[in-house]
Amino acid sequence: MTITAIEPRRKGLSALFIDGEYALKLDTEVLIAQRVKAGLEIDDNRLLELIKASDAKRAKNKAMWLISYRDHSVGELRQKLLKDYSEEAVELAINKLIDLGLMSDENFARKYAESLSHKHLSGRAIEQKLRQKGIDKEITEDTIEELDLDEKDEIRALINKKYIRKLSDDADLRRTVASLQRRGFNYSDIKSVIAEFTEIEDYYE
Repeated sequence: MTITAIEPRRKGLSALFIDGEYALKLDTEVLIAQRVKAGLEIDDNRLLELIKASDAKRAKNKAMWLISYRDHSVGELRQKLLKDYSEEAVELAINKLIDLGLMSDENFARKYAESLSHKHLSGRAIEQKLRQKGIDKEITEDTIEELDLDEKDEIRALINKKYIRKLSDDADLRRTVASLQRRGFNYSDIKSVIAEFTEIEDYYE
């Protein structure tokens, strides 16, 4: 097979024409680095090497762009990259970022959990959100432990911020309790804290 033409395309890609016909698009920088030019004789193995090199380069570039936009967990980044690139290219890209110290699940979990704690979520709710990001159980548990949340304080903060006017009648109180439970707080803590505000322990049961 002979590469008969290489034509630039958008987004850093170039179109390869083999034996006079369009074949595929590869990363332009990879082609330059590999000294691929029109007139080059190429076999299937060499073409496969170029495809893999191009895929790896594009996956790494996309990964760098994604983490520059915001932090990602390894699992989250992997899921996004696999939509466009091979598993081999994705793993190479992720491992490169880890080796460079540009990402780690421990750091991501710590920062993400801290940001969630400012929203006054329970430890259980934060744990669920971390697991949804692909953080494994051990890292998640360690992260929650580091936060050292006082869940009653979080409930108090939420009541003062959102629910202080919704404790006066049974219907509002039930809705407040349900909303706090949806945030992952357990019923006994909710009951205890609401009693501090209403001075009536049982009328919302």
